Amino acid sequence: MIRSLPKSKGYDISFIIYMVLFYTFLFAPLVVTCVLAFNDSEFPTLPWNGFSLDWFFSNTNDRVGIFNDSSNLTSIWISIKTAFFVSIFSLTLGTMGAFLFEQENFKFKQGFYFLALTPLVIPGVILGISLLLSTNTAGTYMENTFGIDVEFFRPSFWLVVIGQFAFISTFVLLVVSARLKKFDKSLEEAALNLGATRFEVIRLITLPYLKPALIGAGAVAFLMSFENFNTTLFLIGSDTTLPINLYLQVRDGSTPIINAISFLLIVSTSLMAIINLIFTKKEQ
Repeated sequence: MIRSLPKSKGYDISFIIYMVLFYTFLFAPLVVTCVLAFNDSEFPTLPWNGFSLDWFFSNTNDRVGIFNDSSNLTSIWISIKTAFFVSIFSLTLGTMGAFLFEQENFKFKQGFYFLALTPLVIPGVILGISLLLSTNTAGTYMENTFGIDVEFFRPSFWLVVIGQFAFISTFVLLVVSARLKKFDKSLEEAALNLGATRFEVIRLITLPYLKPALIGAGAVAFLMSFENFNTTLFLIGSDTTLPINLYLQVRDGSTPIINAISFLLIVSTSLMAIINLIFTKKEQ
């Protein structure tokens, strides 16, 4: 509806009802999960049996809280390490790719740009299976031909990093490219005319301009890696990430410690999003 036209009272009421239902649908499951994290029950569901912090701090034979659960704490640490390396690699390659595609004399730009976007449209399951079969084939060939057992070709931590990096770097490429398209290239030309080297121009002019995009892309890349399940499921070794560990617990039956972990993740990711928003606004 055009804003300048008068709106009926029915439209205003319908709009309010729609917004309430929409955000209820989005956030009600998260609120229920957070509330159940403090439920004094042996099951991660209703009914409510009273307030308790056991699923965070308890360390008894009957109940073990998240801060005393070595299995879940280890999986959280593995997820953080994975997300850290994936973010660093994705930011590096994605930023370099953005610079490459902004070159006017780059031949076959559209074709290569299309290929760069391909990992985004391929389902994560297919990507994980393809990488697993490729590495297994390469590992079998190396072992049968040269008698060399290459550990990298087995499901492992670094194979998970490579699998996630394969599609998350494309997202970084899109974010940085969108910011780079708005860059005034006359600033670079002026700096070059004043005697600056190409490296100094990138370090002192271009990268500071891209800083909001780099921070935002890095934060989202970290979160995408941390919560990734489809691709990781096929590439993980003995050290499981948090999403895989939670899946195994839900499948076999678990306690409200799952709700406690979810509560901590919701709070931490919300804080990261707020901090990223504040820094972005300051830069603007």
